[in-house]
Amino acid sequence: MTKELLYLLPVIISLLLAQSIFLFIDARKNGHNYWFWGIWGLIQSPIPVIFYFLFARKVWRRQGKEREE
Repeated sequence: MTKELLYLLPVIISLLLAQSIFLFIDARKNGHNYWFWGIWGLIQSPIPVIFYFLFARKVWRRQGKEREE
């Protein structure tokens, strides 16, 4: 391993761990498959967060429903 990669590794691990914890807690709070989102958040970034907000939380639909009411 190169010296630069060794410096980046803790940053990447921290990012993935923080993302995974956020997805796990938020999915659990909202009644989604929290184990799936937490494990997927550990594997890669930022695709799981984008998919979570688009498909699980349905962010774009909430704004439209609030305007209609």
